[in-house]
Amino acid sequence: MSGHNWSQKTQTRREEEEEEEEEDPFDQMIQRTGCATFHYAVMECMAEHQDWRKCQEQVQSFRACMTEHQKQRAEEVKRRQKLHQAAS
Repeated sequence: MSGHNWSQKTQTRREEEEEEEEEDPFDQMIQRTGCATFHYAVMECMAEHQDWRKCQEQVQSFRACMTEHQKQRAEEVKRRQKLHQAAS
């Protein structure tokens, strides 16, 4: 007997790959906003420059996108509340 547990190592490797494939909840949230492209642009700029001051264009674009998303979401909530009140 060699003492190696190859099936155990293979199983562990498979589990690690599955975990990597699972979408991060934060990434899922960003995807739902429609602002993922802007978010990734900020992340890429920060990785390259390591300085927020050099990434202000990307930060402002992401901020504008998120502000618009929040505005649309608030309008949708109000619309649903009105529909619910009208149905009551």
